[in-house]
Amino acid sequence: MSGPTLIRAPPPDPAKSLIENVLELTPLTSVAPDIFTNTRELWHPPGARGVYGGAVIAQCLSAAQQSIPPPSPSNGHAVFLIHSMHCYFVLAGDSTIPIVYYVERVRDGKSFITRTVQARQKGKCIFTTTLSFVREGSAGKATVDHGWTMSEDTVAKLDAALKEQDAVTDTDAEALGVQGFGPFESIRLPIENNTSPDIQTKKTRQWIKARGRISSTDEPQVHLAALAYMSDSYFIGTVARVHNLWRFSFSKNRGEKARIYKDPMARMEEEENSDADQERPRASIGMMVSLDHTIYFHRPREIKADEWMLSENESPWSGDGRGLVFQRIWNRDGVLVATCVQEGLVRLAQNESPESKF
Repeated sequence: MSGPTLIRAPPPDPAKSLIENVLELTPLTSVAPDIFTNTRELWHPPGARGVYGGAVIAQCLSAAQQSIPPPSPSNGHAVFLIHSMHCYFVLAGDSTIPIVYYVERVRDGKSFITRTVQARQKGKCIFTTTLSFVREGSAGKATVDHGWTMSEDTVAKLDAALKEQDAVTDTDAEALGVQGFGPFESIRLPIENNTSPDIQTKKTRQWIKARGRISSTDEPQVHLAALAYMSDSYFIGTVARVHNLWRFSFSKNRGEKARIYKDPMARMEEEENSDADQERPRASIGMMVSLDHTIYFHRPREIKADEWMLSENESPWSGDGRGLVFQRIWNRDGVLVATCVQEGLVRLAQNESPESKF
């Protein structure tokens, strides 16, 4: 009988962080080289169409990383690290059956290596990505450098939040990670420019980090995959937040308005709109799913996913049932380590009355 993994999942490794256990892959070398499958069942967020997209993104990256030649005399001891990946969500992933990842070695060059990865279920492609790896130091000593800076008071706000233990965590998403705990945690900051009539000027921000300590401290690959996992957290949901739309429904069949907490984002929405007149008719999301996802890794060596990183999201455009979101990620030292872009389907609940159809 089919299950969520091809091979019986081993017990969680206590020497590894939760996110390392969640993202672990099993190579299917008896079938063919460069084929992998998920070692453990992947999380299906309550109310979502399929598995959490960040898990598939991260496992595709991990699979591609395993195909990169290690430093050796034959390649001049070259080290290649991911600098960009461009992804498309094709079909919703089913958490009750395994995902098989097929890596194609497109090109191995002197400065760049290209890979594609397809995630498949029941013979159908559910996700595809093209990844590019760059040789460290190939640009030479003199380079052109600039980058977005982080607000000066942001770290101080983090320290204050940590002291108050004012964290928005995902501990109640029981299937998210190992032993009922999510593999990462976050501290939400207030929406910047939330009262502005210009939607594109609003910014949602949160501090994120992997829960616990990542064991592979000497190699950046696990940290890069962990960042990829976290980068999909409430990404396209930024459009709903900056437009002040309801993402989560009220139960109208009870005497009191009871929030259906599909995930921690529902509590976040409840708090942000606590002053809103809930009796007033208000637009709500009918359907919202990710279509594509791009990550640019600017400083791979400076990404420490088990230390606090600031994620800042803004939406420059939405229309025609879609929305676009930009995300910048800094480490705690204020170094811009990654930039992400996502477009998603954002359709409103139309709530058409029967009379309007005639």
